[in-house]
Amino acid sequence: MKRIASLILLVALSAVSSIPATAQIFTGPNSARQADKAGIKEQKALNKAARKQQKAANKYQKAQRKATQKAQHRS
Repeated sequence: MKRIASLILLVALSAVSSIPATAQIFTGPNSARQADKAGIKEQKALNKAARKQQKAANKYQKAQRKATQKAQHRS
């Protein structure tokens, strides 16, 4: 059950990270600065999502390894 939940989480995070989120286009005297800040904020969000996805993948792999080891010890 936990494996299925982690797999679903992994798929959901990968789907979210594949959707491009473009920086807004601002007008006015500080438009370039605001656009840069928005781009940096977007990049941080993408990096955070990527870290979460990697962590979920590592957790899933660790659970798989433990399950394999447990199965080997039983036989």
